[in-house]
Amino acid sequence: MPRWSPDAALVLEEAAMALFAEHGYAETTVPQIAERAGLTTRTFFRHFSEKREVVFLRDRELPTAVRTILDALPPGLRTRELVEQGLSRAAVELERWREPIIRRDAIIQTDEHLRERELLKLDHLAAAIEQGLMARDVPAAEAHVTSKVAALAFDLALRRWLDSEGSSLQDELDRAWSALRQV
Repeated sequence: MPRWSPDAALVLEEAAMALFAEHGYAETTVPQIAERAGLTTRTFFRHFSEKREVVFLRDRELPTAVRTILDALPPGLRTRELVEQGLSRAAVELERWREPIIRRDAIIQTDEHLRERELLKLDHLAAAIEQGLMARDVPAAEAHVTSKVAALAFDLALRRWLDSEGSSLQDELDRAWSALRQV
C-alpha cells in the first residue's frame, strides 16, 4: 500500500468538500475531485478507496487524538472526570473548526450512506475512549459503559452546537452532562 501523504490527502479533501458543497455529494465524481485538486485520479485512489472516505478523513486521527487528550489529564481523576475533562479539551479544539464542521455536516445530511457512516463514527469515538480509559487502568466493563455514554453525550452536544447560533460546544457539553446526571 502506498505511504500516507497528508498533504495530498488534505488537498483532495478540500477539493472534494468544495465540489460536494457546489454540486452535491451524489453528483460529484472522483475524476472531478482529482482535477479540482490538481492531482490524478490514481493519486486519489492511493489515499481513498472511494469518495465517501474523503468526508471522513479526520476519523483516521480520532484514536490518537483521544489517547493524547486522556494521557495528558492528571492522575487520580475518577472515570467520569476523565471523560468530562477529556471531552472538554476536545471541545476547545473543535470550537475553531465550527464552519468546516457545519459544511461537512450539511454534506453528510444529503446522503443516506454518509449518515450511516457518521453513526459509525460514534462507535469509533466510544472505542477510542474505552481504549484510553483502559490504558489509565479503568476496569474494562466500566470503561465500556462510560465510553458509550460519553460518545452519546458528545454527539448530543455537537448536534446542539451545530444547530445553535450563540452557544459554545462546551456549553452544550455541560448541558448534556447535566441531563445525564438527572436521569
